Amino acid sequence: MDGRNVSLFSMPDKIPHVTEIEVIHHDLQAYPDSVAEQERIVAEMLDGKRGNTLILTEHPPVYTLGTSGSRADVLSCQIDGETIEMFESGRGGEVTYHGPGQLVCYVIVDIRAEQDLHKHVWRLEEMVIRTLLDFGIKPERDPRGIGVWVDGLKIAAVGVRCRKWITYHGIALNISPNMKHFQGIVTCGMDDKPVTSMAGLGVDVSRDAVEKSIMSHAENLF
Repeated sequence: MDGRNVSLFSMPDKIPHVTEIEVIHHDLQAYPDSVAEQERIVAEMLDGKRGNTLILTEHPPVYTLGTSGSRADVLSCQIDGETIEMFESGRGGEVTYHGPGQLVCYVIVDIRAEQDLHKHVWRLEEMVIRTLLDFGIKPERDPRGIGVWVDGLKIAAVGVRCRKWITYHGIALNISPNMKHFQGIVTCGMDDKPVTSMAGLGVDVSRDAVEKSIMSHAENLF
């Protein structure tokens, strides 16, 4: 669910609070392995064997194609002599990039009680917005599409899937990725590639520091 056809969603009147969420950390995880892990967790949740789960990870360079995306938006899988794999993902949205220096947050939560995917997306964005504020960055939502933006440039992309009101996939925050890798795709369907990163905004920060902030806000939002 990462595209231009979702209108801005204002803050919900009430945000249900979950007192406990399991957190899984991966240093570097192949994208197909990550999808398989999420599918397994969703199945366990539907069977009542597991609770809400947050996966924090990075991926080797990969272009992922969402259900609204087109292969035509993958312009080149060769960037500076490096081959970038492409993977067709079951998440919503168009084409995006994942790679080292980008913190990917897969939020697998049960929203059967409210059955409102827009609120879930709002929470994903809000989790990253509050995190960026912790580091002195002033983020915003933008009419161009869902995700998190800074001065008209996208710093975090959202893509979600929902199975029987268990949500998975999530949001990817650019900390310090190789920004040249975005040149190989029409990012989220936008030809002008309006992307940025925390490093590009002059904020030098470790993944560990960002994770600590993300986790604190996830506990309050999900």
